[in-house]
Amino acid sequence: MRRLGVDIGGVLIEPADEDADTSFFGANYLRTPAVNGAFDALAALGPTFDEVHLVSKCGATTEQRTREWLAHHGFPARTGIPVDRVHFCRTRPAKAPIAQRLGLTHFVDDRLEVLGYLESVPHRYLFRPRPAEVDAHAALLPLVHQVRSWPELTALLRAD
Repeated sequence: MRRLGVDIGGVLIEPADEDADTSFFGANYLRTPAVNGAFDALAALGPTFDEVHLVSKCGATTEQRTREWLAHHGFPARTGIPVDRVHFCRTRPAKAPIAQRLGLTHFVDDRLEVLGYLESVPHRYLFRPRPAEVDAHAALLPLVHQVRSWPELTALLRAD
């Protein structure tokens, strides 16, 4: 079985910025855009995987905002991923037991540190690598594929 796990912040939702109208941590968080191509890619990848899950590390307030954002943007209808496949945890290492419990075979995250914890996941993808984090966790680079966009990621996931 092929099961994909996808982080939310920075992979599905654009990271926070200084603009109060588009920052996920501002008053108008529902206006925060999705990462370009994410919804279409996940919808297209549905037939490639037996299951697709979202797995996010955040606090309770951000979890609630994320659930509202997903509903506001029509995520389940647009991607075919039901809300019962959205999982939250409070620490980065806590993604590992979730991935293992779900039997994830592929995982996409924008944090190299997180991908290092996912030892049970054979195929790991670092989305839009940030130089400072790559430098801090360089020993993990041989374990991941680095990708810079959803089209690049989609091609790799289909080929894998």
